[in-house]
Amino acid sequence: MSDCNLLDVLSNKKVLCVEDEACILNNIMESLELFFGKVVGVRDGIEALDEAKSNLYDVIMLDISIPHMDGLEVVKKIREFDKKIPIILLSAHTEQEYLWRAVELKITRYLVKPYDKDALIKALEDVALELIGHTPMFQINPTCKYDFCKKTVFHKDELVHLSKSESRLLEYFLKRLNQTVTYEQLFDYMWEFEQPSKEALKSIVKELRKKIDNNFIKNLYGVGYVCEI
Repeated sequence: MSDCNLLDVLSNKKVLCVEDEACILNNIMESLELFFGKVVGVRDGIEALDEAKSNLYDVIMLDISIPHMDGLEVVKKIREFDKKIPIILLSAHTEQEYLWRAVELKITRYLVKPYDKDALIKALEDVALELIGHTPMFQINPTCKYDFCKKTVFHKDELVHLSKSESRLLEYFLKRLNQTVTYEQLFDYMWEFEQPSKEALKSIVKELRKKIDNNFIKNLYGVGYVCEI
């Protein structure tokens, strides 16, 4: 892992940032934009929960002290439908009660305000490791492996670069191996409010098949795809 910059794992990922003070929210978002492909900010707990339910985010970073529903309660509700999404909690609280509640909710990192740049970097590295299952290199088949950090494929000892859309789609499939993935799920995750044609999606899948393996992603007629390994 020595030649892997873990923060590069985040370059095609989307993060939800929750903080009620506009100035602080803007500062955090600016920091996160250095590492993530897309950053979205909201300012209260109900909005945060609504966004999380959309299933469009890869990471969530939120303050405990937010209006309408505190951050720990938001996380508790998120864990009812998403056990795995990495979450960083921000708080001025250092009391044991808050720390224990955070542990029970399987938080990736608890950052006590004010935190410094090194603490944020370490938290983001932990998030990156969690996203890739602590394995920067994924063996797709005996002749092909994917590098989460560099967003490249080694196919038969040849280095193949992926576009941002290709790497984002591939990583979505790799997290859902042998599961049915519908067209609707992919449209939402890849394009959110835009609705490109099914042909646009098929074009990215076609390129991935060319670069990796023609049988790697299988069509499910009228439904979507399944990625089999």
